[in-house]
Amino acid sequence: MNFDVVTLFPEMIESPFAGSIIGKAVSKELIHITAHNLRNWAEGRHLVTDDTPYGGGAGMVMKPEPICRAIEHLKQQRPGAKVIMMTPQGKTFNQHAAETLSAEAGLIFICGRYEGFDERIRSYVDAEYSIGDFVLTGGELPAMVMIDAIARLLPGVLGSAGSAEADSFSDGLLEHPHYTRPAEFMGKQVPEVLLSGNHARIAAWRRSQQLQRTLQRRPDLLDKVHLTDEDLAELKRLRQIL
Repeated sequence: MNFDVVTLFPEMIESPFAGSIIGKAVSKELIHITAHNLRNWAEGRHLVTDDTPYGGGAGMVMKPEPICRAIEHLKQQRPGAKVIMMTPQGKTFNQHAAETLSAEAGLIFICGRYEGFDERIRSYVDAEYSIGDFVLTGGELPAMVMIDAIARLLPGVLGSAGSAEADSFSDGLLEHPHYTRPAEFMGKQVPEVLLSGNHARIAAWRRSQQLQRTLQRRPDLLDKVHLTDEDLAELKRLRQIL
């Protein structure tokens, strides 16, 4: 899958993806991440990409011409790729969005700076995303967050095919606790059920822990996920004891 990032600071994109799991996926050519300098599509001696806002006000606004040229150029190279604008006004990115976007042929991320984009750019994009209700200095970090979340869902990127399936939010709930050796650490024991070898008991314990952790930390998620009769009974029990 191709990830193209249009930015004024391409050096920000290159280093974070050089190592770890994503770096290995790049070296294996499972994914391709390319940073494009927006100034490549700017004109004039100074390659200007921003200007003062009509009507007055503080800050500068990203000009439409360079960004639209960049989109048109990259769309020719990546037929079928979706154009994603990074903006605090976009819909909030989540695991479901990552799963949906992982099925696309490719993604072109447009990273803004300053006070944002000329409004006319929006007609050239397919979707607008934010990673939360806060403002950063640019769209590069949100784009990198999205690329990481999407890329790890692609075939072969993670070492274990089941790793992504067990992540928090993959089934709408938070993930259950994990333990590894030693069986005792600083007086704290690994739950006995995980040592039992009884896979049915382990699965039931993990589901109960998911429900408990979600109930305690993100109860809002429980209204959005499909719960079985067994889940509802377990939630009722948990509410009585917590």
